[in-house]
Amino acid sequence: MTGTTTVVVVGGGYAGVMAANRLTSRDGVSVTLVNPRATFVERIRLHQLVGGSDDAVVAYSDVLAPAVRLTVDTVTRIDPAGRGVALAGGDNLDYDYLVYAVGSGSADPRVPGAARYAYPIAGLEEAARLRPVLDATPATAPVTVVGGGPTGIETAAELAEAGRPVTLVCGSVLGPYLHAGGRRAVARRLAALGVTVLAGPHASVTTVTADAVRLADGRELPSAVTIWTAGFGVPDLAARSGLRTDALGRLLTDETLTSVDDARIVAAGDSAAPSGLPLRMSCQAAIPLGARAADTVLSRLDGARPAPLQQLFAGQCLSLGRRGGTFQFAHRYDEAVPLHLAGRLAARLKEVVCRQTVSALADEAGKPGAYRLHRISGGPHRRELLRSRHGADVPATVARW
Repeated sequence: MTGTTTVVVVGGGYAGVMAANRLTSRDGVSVTLVNPRATFVERIRLHQLVGGSDDAVVAYSDVLAPAVRLTVDTVTRIDPAGRGVALAGGDNLDYDYLVYAVGSGSADPRVPGAARYAYPIAGLEEAARLRPVLDATPATAPVTVVGGGPTGIETAAELAEAGRPVTLVCGSVLGPYLHAGGRRAVARRLAALGVTVLAGPHASVTTVTADAVRLADGRELPSAVTIWTAGFGVPDLAARSGLRTDALGRLLTDETLTSVDDARIVAAGDSAAPSGLPLRMSCQAAIPLGARAADTVLSRLDGARPAPLQQLFAGQCLSLGRRGGTFQFAHRYDEAVPLHLAGRLAARLKEVVCRQTVSALADEAGKPGAYRLHRISGGPHRRELLRSRHGADVPATVARW
């Protein structure tokens, strides 16, 4: 292919930065990254921003290849037919290929009072808005964290370690991903920090007020600050642009991460739903998906068939304050196994993981094309899921290129 190929990457998170960096490995490819803020957000550290131990941001100059043009703006609409995007600032960008990596954010809580009185922390601005609220709240005032997933657990532990009285309302179960042994280790650490954990069929929130949280069994918990971490949603940009999505709004793609509607649009990260079977929302998935999306574009530029998705998981690591943690090991297809690590060793491992995610992006920026983990097989499990869903080894759309 001759001439310059223009690629627009929408979203500057883990997936978008990896994709943008990798695309610069090819001469004749011009890459523009569009992101609503001028700094890279370490989403896996947002609970530390809330707790005051980290600012959760990194300069793009530290993780983005110099050849990538950063445009600080928001894409309001994609025009697949015209191959262009409209920006909130009024400009328009044309593209030959588009990488859709808009990520995820807080879900609409749909619980009376939650939108008004609870504080979500899925994004940088949300977490930053909560920080001064906590600073202005007496240290002895009760704090309620709603949501028993990784963000809720880590936030509850971070605040409790700082001396705040915290109640974690989990809904049905604490740490749904965790194996029983890992769940017990997390529960022990939270108990040692003084966190009150409420889980079970009646531990769901029905109402949030300015100073309390009401549960399904009628209990009312005093709450000076309520933090909402239950569930994630994705931006509706794809749907607004006439592209097909799954029920949550993730862009539907085939196994090469190509939109089922347009071969010029490739998705990566939390906003992608390959074959209607999206991966777990995590940076562990986002970075390899970003590399795979870039490789799909580069394969098309070579006139070659893009390789299908492969994804290897190691497990889930949780920080439980600055001095504790749990690392839950998993099958490579992302199902937890009995093995886990706990305590200070797990805390150190979590910190290593946080640093390595940034290092992986920085390394790709310095040597585009060097990343390789997305080529390691996650085993036959996904193919078996595809076969059971589609009645064949792979969906027909995988062959389209």
